[in-house]
Amino acid sequence: MTAGLKTIIYPVKDVARAKAVFSALLQTEPYADEAYYVGFKDAGQDVGLDPNGQSRGMTGPVPYWHVEDIRARLAALLEAGAELLQDVTDVGGGKLIASVKDADGNLIGITQDS
Repeated sequence: MTAGLKTIIYPVKDVARAKAVFSALLQTEPYADEAYYVGFKDAGQDVGLDPNGQSRGMTGPVPYWHVEDIRARLAALLEAGAELLQDVTDVGGGKLIASVKDADGNLIGITQDS
């Protein structure tokens, strides 16, 4: 079981411009503002801007399912035929992420909080 989709990451080419657009949309400033990631929180949703996403195979926004055991869930996805895009990675603060591609090329992200 998951805790649902609470995070969506957008690959962006111009992080400053994307930050301005999402600040206007969400009417808030980012809680994280780094060269490698800009993050917003709005209505219980995390919205991230990733300037390196396209180099990791992101072709559009990727929803991230929140799971309790990321390694077990990743193993289950791979066993079911998903293709590994990003192995489990600690992105700071104990937050772990991973991503796969399904048989139709859709990207699926999973995340686990510490």
